[in-house]
Amino acid sequence: MKVGFIGLGIMGKPMARNLLKAGYQLVVYNRTQSKMDELVREGAEAAQNPRSLGEKSDVVITMLPDSPDVKEVIEGVDGVFEGAEKGSLLIDMSTISPIVSRELSQKARDRGLRMLDAPVSGGEPGAEQGTLSIMVGGSVQDYEKAYPLFEVLGKTITHVGEAGAGQVVKACNQIVVASIIGGVSEALVLGAKAGVSPDLIIDTLSGGLAGNKIMEVRRNNFLEHDFKPGFKLELHHKDLGIALAAGRKYGVSLPLTSISDQLQGALIAKGKGEKDHTAMLTLIEEMAQYEITVGERKGQDQSLSGI
Repeated sequence: MKVGFIGLGIMGKPMARNLLKAGYQLVVYNRTQSKMDELVREGAEAAQNPRSLGEKSDVVITMLPDSPDVKEVIEGVDGVFEGAEKGSLLIDMSTISPIVSRELSQKARDRGLRMLDAPVSGGEPGAEQGTLSIMVGGSVQDYEKAYPLFEVLGKTITHVGEAGAGQVVKACNQIVVASIIGGVSEALVLGAKAGVSPDLIIDTLSGGLAGNKIMEVRRNNFLEHDFKPGFKLELHHKDLGIALAAGRKYGVSLPLTSISDQLQGALIAKGKGEKDHTAMLTLIEEMAQYEITVGERKGQDQSLSGI
């Protein structure tokens, strides 16, 4: 099986690399040439454009920022649709609108192609380690064909329904993740300003009902203020917009999601959209006029000059 991979960003590049390491013949395309060059040196083949990649591949995987990017690469001029042979399988692992996913899936079927939406969760660490959670929408037959690829990329692989269902579940995932990041941030700032070291707060909460994967995986992000993007804040904000639009469409109120969306929007307005989504902590710190620091605190205010 020859696999084409489009989109070699923070998540896409390690995912593509894992497929290459697993022995798949890999064709890659990315608008930034240098990102392709790195994988070509490791054994991949570079494509001139998405159409060329589609011509050379049995399966095409896309991992792109948003709905317009996916639409352009798949159905635009020199897109995958123009190059892929009938029977080829397209797997979109981006996080986009479920409405767009369903539209593209129908257009693929009209062209004799097959398509799955398979967004992921787990961030850069999960992409690098091949432990992503993958939520898949589409036919069972196509899911079974793609399963060996998913096994290379992820640990939790679930077929959740027909076309678009994967994107619906990903929107649900992003709601929960944003709410937890906000809750952990509030707990750390409150506890630290009241005199408890934030590392002890995480250790204690992790052993009880409040324990969660985000405190485990992103512990250092919070405690060390390390906001090098594992998942960019601006992309999470985009995802919450998808969730809120779905809530409006299906008549579901999402008040907590709206608050998370506004907090993230405020940080983006401050120029922090490129930072990791755990940077939500800095806004809670700013409102409290207190920056958390590991080590026992006595409720003494600190300068916020570094925020």
